[in-house]
This record gives sequence, C-alpha cells and structure tokens, in this order.
Amino acid sequence: MPEAARPGRSCPLHYRYPPAALNRPPEIVADTLYVIGGLYGNGPALQAIAAMAASEPGPVTQVFNGDFNWFNRDAAGFAAINEAVLQHTALRGNVETELAGDDGAAGCGCAYPQSVSDGDVARSNEMLAALRETARGLPRLREQLAALPMHRVAEVGGLRVAIVHGDCESLAGWAYDESALADKGGLATLASHFAASRTRIIASSHTCLPVALKLSTARGACLLFNNGAAGMPNFAGTAFGVITRIGVTPAQAATALYGAVIDGVHVDALAVHYEPRQWLADFLAHWPEGSAGHRSYYRRISEGPRYGLNRAMRTGIRINNRLLRELRAAGEQR
Repeated sequence: MPEAARPGRSCPLHYRYPPAALNRPPEIVADTLYVIGGLYGNGPALQAIAAMAASEPGPVTQVFNGDFNWFNRDAAGFAAINEAVLQHTALRGNVETELAGDDGAAGCGCAYPQSVSDGDVARSNEMLAALRETARGLPRLREQLAALPMHRVAEVGGLRVAIVHGDCESLAGWAYDESALADKGGLATLASHFAASRTRIIASSHTCLPVALKLSTARGACLLFNNGAAGMPNFAGTAFGVITRIGVTPAQAATALYGAVIDGVHVDALAVHYEPRQWLADFLAHWPEGSAGHRSYYRRISEGPRYGLNRAMRTGIRINNRLLRELRAAGEQR
C-alpha cells in the first residue's frame, strides 16, 4: 500500500476544501472569542476554560475547533464532554469525523507526516477504533458530530477570522505545523491562504503543538495562531493546556502567555490551568499502562513534550511581561 494511502497517514478527499471557501460572510460576530482546539476529552480542562470565560469582563463566545474527543473512551465521559461542548459553537476535527463514520480507511484521520513514527500512527488508529465503539452506543451524539461543519468564519473588532481544525485547505492539513512554517515555502502557502480567504487572522490546532506568527501581506499584518492542545501540556515541564483568545480588549495577564495586536484586535495564547493530578488519574483509569493511549501519551501528559516557548513564538509575537519576569527569575535561581 502506498505510504500516502495508509490508515492514519492518508487525507481523504472529503476532508478537503479550497481556501476561498472561507471567503464568505462571518457566522460569528464577537468582542471576545476563545478558540479551543484539541480538548482531547479532558474534563478538568473544560471546567478550567469555563471558569476563564466567566472571569472575563464581558461575554465570551467559545468555539471548539475539533478533536474535543480522544481520551474519553468511557460512555459517561464521552457523553459529558460532547454534551458540554455542543452547547457552544463547534467544528468537527478528524477525530469527530471518523467517530461519526464507519469507514476505517483513514484510520484516525490525522494524516500524520513522516516525522511521526509508524508506531504512533498505529496506536492512534487503535485508539480511534476503541473510541468509535463507545460512540456507536450513543447514536444521537454521533449524528450531531456528523452534522458539524469543518470550518467557521468569525469577525472580531472588524477583522475577519478563519477558524479551522487543520489548515485552510484540509481538515487534517499540516500547513500550520511549526516545522512547515520554518521556510519560505511554508510562509508563502500561509500568505496564499490569507489572500484567498480574505481573512486577517487564522486560528487552528490539529498538530498538537502551538505556534504563532505575524505575517506582512498586501492587505496588512495578518496573524496565525495554532493553539496546539487545550487538553494536554504544550511545553516541556509544564502541566497546562493552551487556547487562543481573540478580543477587542487585552487578555488578563494571569493566563496570557504570548500574543500580538493588529488593528486594535488582541490575539493571545492563554494557559489553561486544569488540575493535573485529577486529569492524570482520569487518563490512567481509561488508558492504563500497556494500552495504546498510555504508550503514546503518558509521558507528554505527565512531563510535557520536548518543545519550548521559543519554538512557538515566531516573528512579531511578544511574550507576556509577567511570564517573562517569572522566567528570568527562575533562570537567576538556577
């Protein structure tokens, strides 16, 4: 079987769409928008995000841009996560798309690049199959997942925002992976996405690791924010998730990690400080030692990935001053 056709590495045709499909009137108009990608079934993170939204001075529109399911393989946990998420605006990620269908040809639907090992791909396919069995017992939720769109367009402070799971060409696209944005070709692709969609901000996830950058275009400065994962650690030695906040007012300093401002609109990566011990216990209850989930994710959940803030923050992105002071103080104590 050709590599590109293997389950977990293939990108089905029905996942694809042209960037110009996002050149349409916004479905969402908000002053403060949370884009929450990669919740991965983390209930404590969902509670933490609700508390963050409640602490904002004004109303918050929450958009879950896919893969809000993954570790929640028990029926009660699956129902609880989906019923809570579906009270808000949601997109389907590759996980939700594959859960709603019965064709196993795409495996987990992640369309993993070659940098991901065959072992990790096989385990992801195994995890998706287990989660699909859970979903089959909840047909109403499964139908709701199938009906979710693949992308949304929002407007914040007069700026158009594309909200996707993967990228502006595919539900499982990797164009906004940090490695893809490291060369001129990747940046040219991103520029073409801004031009075709006529958006100034793109919010994505899918790749599991965050990256943000400002890009100068003929239509002005544009921002890409990939939040990585709301429900898992994103940086080495940490135990918090990350979401993207887009607002007409600045983010609260207590949770802001890094960000940028264009035309008066503030875009920030926010830390999601869930209770890590509770989440680890929940994870181990459903993915014990020896399971596919444990072998692929235990180290990341307990220690964080081998990834630093310096790799997430690209051109035009500023670190939060409070966080910078904390990092400097920690360095001085070593």
